[in-house]
Amino acid sequence: MNLFWKRLFGGITPTAKLEKNEADLVIAMHRYEEVGKSIELAEYKSLYHIVNSANFKENKKTLQNRKYKDTEEYQSYKKYTKLKNSPSIQLYYSVLDSEELKSYQLFKSTPEYEQLGDKKKVSANETLKKLKDFEHSKAYKTYMRFHESFIIKEYEQLKLKIASPDFIKANDFWKNQNRWTSTPEYVQEQRMFELAKNPDIDFYENEKPERFDKYKKLNLTFNDEFNWNTLDKSHWNFGFHYKSPALIGNHSFANEKQANHSGKNVSVDKGILKIATKHEKVVAPAWHTKKGFIEKEFQFTSDVLQTADKFRQKQGIFRAKIRCSGNFHHAFWLGADSKLPFINIFHYNGKHITLGNTNKHVVDGIKITGLNHLEYFIYTLVWTEKELYWMINDLEVYRTASNIPKEAMYLAFNSFISEKQHGSAGHLEVDWVRVYTIS
Repeated sequence: MNLFWKRLFGGITPTAKLEKNEADLVIAMHRYEEVGKSIELAEYKSLYHIVNSANFKENKKTLQNRKYKDTEEYQSYKKYTKLKNSPSIQLYYSVLDSEELKSYQLFKSTPEYEQLGDKKKVSANETLKKLKDFEHSKAYKTYMRFHESFIIKEYEQLKLKIASPDFIKANDFWKNQNRWTSTPEYVQEQRMFELAKNPDIDFYENEKPERFDKYKKLNLTFNDEFNWNTLDKSHWNFGFHYKSPALIGNHSFANEKQANHSGKNVSVDKGILKIATKHEKVVAPAWHTKKGFIEKEFQFTSDVLQTADKFRQKQGIFRAKIRCSGNFHHAFWLGADSKLPFINIFHYNGKHITLGNTNKHVVDGIKITGLNHLEYFIYTLVWTEKELYWMINDLEVYRTASNIPKEAMYLAFNSFISEKQHGSAGHLEVDWVRVYTIS
């Protein structure tokens, strides 16, 4: 597969951009989850439900648009004012408190009251004449008309009503043209608007959480950002891994030109793992297919790192950010206790990149061209129960359902020079390694 045109026309996202996109997405996912648990969001959702309810909207409309003249308070106050200002009722109350009425009522309760029916006695007695004049006056007739009448009872009830604190409060409320702003509902609405402007809530409401679905399923099981300085503080051991402890792990192969150097060619610099391949002469163990282990003089040194004793996993996502230099072999692979299965997640053979699965003596893979091995790319293997597929950055480059491993496998990095290669110095550089399970 040639990725030159994919890179040229944006079919593969540049590594730095992809890392930033993924980091931003993870940050956004965690932020979304934290905001989702916040008291402020719970309050906002509750207020949003209230403020957007039909009852709330109808009540707001009524409070904003209702005219004071249409209220019960206005009608009550208007009726009270009309009765209070009525000349007849004013006359009634003036008579009610008058000395004339008191004198007349006192006289009326005596036997002498009958004398008012005798014209001669009335004409002859000034006091009787005054009482008789009062009895025939407009004032007394008004008193008699209204005393204990329904209209006076209503007036008295209205007088008590409009003087009550509740009525005064309600009347002042309805008289206020800006009454809506004085309500508890207005306070709720404003609080909702305030919360809606909160950057976290605004982010939460406008986020599309479905874009987090893939990442929510990932559980980080292995992560190395290479913040260590020595191998004994790391997840890694140098040399090859063998099931039998009697076998020597720190060796090379007789058909290779480099000696694996007991971890001496491994370093970490500013968070970057480096396996250096150096031009130096050493004598070291080598495995010969016919002779077994032999001592051989090598012209180069390099190293192998693996996690066989510290980390293995069956299925999941295996990723590393890698670049390399030197025209020889560099690899990121998964291994097991036996020679097979064996999975290359990344393999640069000095000319091009290959990747694939080797199991039961069947090699299943692909050659990749059009990438510059000197640049960082993210190489990913997704291993499920039914298939394997490889990605370079965000581009899927190969998929197979053949020979899926059935056992947990460990991580490994190494560089080597085959006997057919001229050999040179170079580095395998790894910025980070991450492994996930998929829930």
